[in-house]
Amino acid sequence: MSDRQQSAPYVITISRQIGSGGAYIGKRLAGKLGISYVDREIVRRAAQQLNIPEDSLISRDEKTTPLWQSVLEQSVFGSPFTYVPPPLNIPDDKELYQAESDIILDIAKTGSAVIIGRGGYHVLRSHSRRLSVFLHASTAFREQRIQELYHLSLPEARKMVQSTDNSRANYIHSVTGEDWTDARQYDISLDTGILGFKVVEDIVVAAAHALFD
Repeated sequence: MSDRQQSAPYVITISRQIGSGGAYIGKRLAGKLGISYVDREIVRRAAQQLNIPEDSLISRDEKTTPLWQSVLEQSVFGSPFTYVPPPLNIPDDKELYQAESDIILDIAKTGSAVIIGRGGYHVLRSHSRRLSVFLHASTAFREQRIQELYHLSLPEARKMVQSTDNSRANYIHSVTGEDWTDARQYDISLDTGILGFKVVEDIVVAAAHALFD
């Protein structure tokens, strides 16, 4: 491999089930490899690009927008005698995905990074220096971790896991047509509940060094 190829940016995309440690592991990988960690920055930049408040995107992050919400967002509110102009520039799911995809592509061009979620594995599927990782774990493991992280009861944690899994699956399928949990779409698929976070980190770091050094 030439020096120029070695110095070219590379990217690790992490798709993850909630509670499997994706953000935690992603940050540690970025630190160990000395590269950027990118997560909420994508939302911030998308909000700027679309000229809408960042808070309005956070609630839609990696989720499909229900039809009723889309209708309400673009309706006129107020009494029959008061005109309230509809909000401008409300992006639909495809527009939001496109904005975030453009940002992910730009990040991948400008420097090496660990990119969390948002269909990064699909957006960068043609990138020559990309390692795509899917992190998953048993439902019981994830529910216990969510309980501990957010101080929730088991029923609350179970509801959060189920809701987030469904939202992410529906979102990815709606914008890519793919099954988010299909391991064949990724270079590496790892069970963090069985392997443990440190072993998972070591595997991904070793793969990154083998592919990109």
